[in-house]
Amino acid sequence: MTGGDLGGWEMVVGLEVHCELKTATKLFCGCPNVFGDEPNTNVCPVCLGLPGSLPVLNQQAVELAMAIGTALGCEIRPSTFHRKNYFYPDMPKDYQISQYDEPINVDGHLELPDGSVVGIVRAHLEEDTGKTTHAGGTGRIHGSDYSLVDYNRSGVPLVEIVSAPDIRSAAQARAYAAELRGVLVATGASDGRMEEGSMRVDANVSVRRGPDAPFGTRCEIKNLNSLRSLARAVEYEARRQIEVLESGGTVAQQTRHWDEDAGRTVTLRSKEEATDYRYFLEPDLVPVVPDAQWITAVADTLGMLPAARRARLVDLLRADGGAGGAGAAPTAAQQDQIATVVDLGLDDLVVGTVAAGVAAPLTLARAANEAATEPELARGLDPVAFAALLGMEESGSLSATQVKSVLAELMRSGGDPAAIAAAKGFEALAEDTLVATVAELVAAHPDEWQRFCDGDDKLAGFFTGQVMKATQGKANGKAVAAELRRLRG
Repeated sequence: MTGGDLGGWEMVVGLEVHCELKTATKLFCGCPNVFGDEPNTNVCPVCLGLPGSLPVLNQQAVELAMAIGTALGCEIRPSTFHRKNYFYPDMPKDYQISQYDEPINVDGHLELPDGSVVGIVRAHLEEDTGKTTHAGGTGRIHGSDYSLVDYNRSGVPLVEIVSAPDIRSAAQARAYAAELRGVLVATGASDGRMEEGSMRVDANVSVRRGPDAPFGTRCEIKNLNSLRSLARAVEYEARRQIEVLESGGTVAQQTRHWDEDAGRTVTLRSKEEATDYRYFLEPDLVPVVPDAQWITAVADTLGMLPAARRARLVDLLRADGGAGGAGAAPTAAQQDQIATVVDLGLDDLVVGTVAAGVAAPLTLARAANEAATEPELARGLDPVAFAALLGMEESGSLSATQVKSVLAELMRSGGDPAAIAAAKGFEALAEDTLVATVAELVAAHPDEWQRFCDGDDKLAGFFTGQVMKATQGKANGKAVAAELRRLRG
């Protein structure tokens, strides 16, 4: 079995995504919800689980959970909180307050960029645990010298988003997590920073003999903190289970850890069932019952979601005719550019620049390639100034190389693109100089020129590169291409 081939087996994946909410305070107390502070400084009797302390529900957290549910097409229902009992040092109360059989969001879906749809079973509220650090050895509890617990994260509000087992490949799992992260950021519910733990993924993986066979025994891979790790872990685990089954063994239901360095999953513990947690209704919290007016008010605060933002860029390309003719679909390269621009939050820049009169394909390409190298600076660009700069490229007064240099300065310091170009000494290459330069390089490379004339169009890039080198980037690429075509006849 190589690549995505599983030798007749089908992978079945469901993902549980834990998203920390961007609230000012924790879910049940007034402690700050801040990442990176000194350990055990944002704590109080409530989030430390001290006797006699009582939880008070954070209204902002409820509204962000409702926003997530709305964005995922869920039904928002009355909900209750339960105590989920387990014993681990990072949970000071020895139970976690979570929603169990009556979650706030149910029965939603998420459409991926390729058109496939993954069902959302539920998206419920709960509190986060503390963070345990194991010092020495491999960083795991076994073999460590000692362990430290930071309770700053304990009680931070989470929404756990549980997908249906609709995912059938590692690539689809990665696409689902990426699209979901975009939705969470767009709603303002989360910053989606997986490297900081504000979005963490658990993957339930099983395999079966084809789409009509019953589901196999699943294993859960805990706390995947990057899209790359998610895809690698899911692929590895499916292949591991196939090897077990084809050798005559049985897959044990268990929780596993992804070892990024070794590129494999390892056993953590046997998989718990709901009965192991001894859920019972939280006696210190009342049910949450959102009325229609509250649900509508939350829905009205939602911004444009990633799918709609991609669609408006597609519409710009279709209207421009630059995607292969008026009304034509974007090319594969343009689809990638659209995904990059939306993911980095540069789509408003593209829309504003096209509105200022620049062709959509050029604007999209420069935003996805040059501006995307420093997205935080690019998001502050004035679309009018960006349009003025790209207009200089369209007119031939600046080469693409010169535009890149001016853009870097424009993103850092702002100003007038024409003034920046003049200060850098940029000017368009005279037509007679360009003609002479191309002729000299054609004469200097007769073999390459003959192959180009015989139909090897790839050599146009070779000659363009030679011209750019000879003119120190002052030549306009379109003008070079036109001169090469003229000479070839």
